[in-house]
Amino acid sequence: MKLFESEQHVMEVIWEEGEVPAKEIVKVLKERIGWNKNTTYTVIKKCIEKNAIQRTEPGFMCKPLIAREEFQSYELNELITKTFNGSKSQFLSAFFEENLSEKEIAEIEAMIHKKVK
Repeated sequence: MKLFESEQHVMEVIWEEGEVPAKEIVKVLKERIGWNKNTTYTVIKKCIEKNAIQRTEPGFMCKPLIAREEFQSYELNELITKTFNGSKSQFLSAFFEENLSEKEIAEIEAMIHKKVK
């Protein structure tokens, strides 16, 4: 699911907190990025329209309808499609050109071994 950066800010709060009242999202985003109440409620409404958030009462509770991993997978596939012509191997080749720490290399090796088995 495509989410704009503003929608991602709202979703991050919900993914971190689980089911959360809208007024708490307002509070968190005011602290993090300086949004006012109207901006936050407008973006929450857009997320509800996209079926990314479910609103329940009482208390204007917001619950995620998509998992963070689902969003990350979508965004990664969009990046690979647009930037690497859909080639995961080209993406990985570019990724491994970056300097990786020993810890990151060990984590990646463990992920690969888990997938291969």
